[in-house]
Amino acid sequence: MKHLSDIFLSSRFFWLCAGNAILFCISFFVPDLYFPSILCLATLIVLSISDLILLYLLKVPMKAKRIHSDILSLGDDNKVEIEIRNLSSRSLKIDIIDELPEQLQVRDFKLVCSIKAYETKSLKYTIKPTTRGEYLFGHINLLLHGSLGLSMRRVRVPAHIGVKVYPSILSMKKYELYTLSKIARFHGIKKMRRIGLSYEFEQIKSYAQGDDTRQINWKTTGKRQQLMINQFEDEKSQPIYSIIDKSRSMLMPFEGMSLMDYAINSTLTLSNVALKKQDYAGLITFSDKIGSVVKADRRHGQLQGILEALYAQKERNLEANYELLYYGIRNMIKTRSLIFLYTNFESLYGLQRALPILRKINQNHLLIVIFFENSELETMKNREAKDLKGVYTHILAEQSINDKHQIAQELNNIGIQCLLTKPEDLTLHTINKYLEMKSRGMI
Repeated sequence: MKHLSDIFLSSRFFWLCAGNAILFCISFFVPDLYFPSILCLATLIVLSISDLILLYLLKVPMKAKRIHSDILSLGDDNKVEIEIRNLSSRSLKIDIIDELPEQLQVRDFKLVCSIKAYETKSLKYTIKPTTRGEYLFGHINLLLHGSLGLSMRRVRVPAHIGVKVYPSILSMKKYELYTLSKIARFHGIKKMRRIGLSYEFEQIKSYAQGDDTRQINWKTTGKRQQLMINQFEDEKSQPIYSIIDKSRSMLMPFEGMSLMDYAINSTLTLSNVALKKQDYAGLITFSDKIGSVVKADRRHGQLQGILEALYAQKERNLEANYELLYYGIRNMIKTRSLIFLYTNFESLYGLQRALPILRKINQNHLLIVIFFENSELETMKNREAKDLKGVYTHILAEQSINDKHQIAQELNNIGIQCLLTKPEDLTLHTINKYLEMKSRGMI
């Protein structure tokens, strides 16, 4: 009974059975075909059993293992490799069915390959996780086809393992290139090194017309018999905070992921780039209450702390409390910082409710409000209206798109930086905005 569950019949067997059944039906009208029908059926059964016996003569015919990263990246194509080895002296055709995590909702996964005697072969496929958490892989099922292709034997290879899906580490590594000086350039922005006043000493140099006389180093001047001044450079380390709204406005899905997950991926990448640029990176999440808080720092392990905090975030189907956010920022962020606020405003009314708080935050910090375009509305707007319903849909879509641009204009009018972007472009545009602020000397 143990082996019965591992026996399968191929589609070829059932096609032959169907043909034999048709032959039996014809034999009702042509009696001479009755005996050939029985003979064909008996032959099919004998050949199928023989095909199966030959498969079971192989004691341990196959070995297999699954190869993948210890951590999977949210929203990215993660590569998975199945390595199989034929231990028998026969060439085999194999159907490989990997038991994928239930979060992927894939029910028809199958890889097909032919493998020669004693050969080792690798087959690759990709998976795209759209939610954070632990993904459980099951066993690897190998269906070995018989020589005649009438029956199959299943070999189940134990490969049960849990893999955690973290915010996109692949995207983070990709955008590390933006920390290189030769790559971090923007159209219309001249990269320049700013010399200013701070506590970070750079060098002593000869006095030139226009230099600040208050920085004259009289001791060195006396030794050199010429005016020498102390030169300082602006402090490079600035606090950069990513604040993520976890309320219902961020639950909207886009290509399988919520807007909050896009914000989480962007936050991880931005934090990594900020640390590479010698800035301090921090994190705050909020909804109806303050969630996780990672104080801005650049110590060893800071990025790992942010990664773990982002991994644990859960959406809350409640309204965002911006008043609570303001008091939280006052208590937790003591120095002027660059704040990226990931949220989503669907209407001017929603903005007006939060605007007084945003004004107060912007008075003490450099605030950049990031919210999202709705790509589906763009599609609806460009679709041709064929009836009255289509006309109404077109008008509503156009009105919603205009509202988004009015929100951006309103924020700009009161001096608050904003970024209106599509979800798929969020990370790139956020990094560009950060580097723009750095190059313009605004932080």
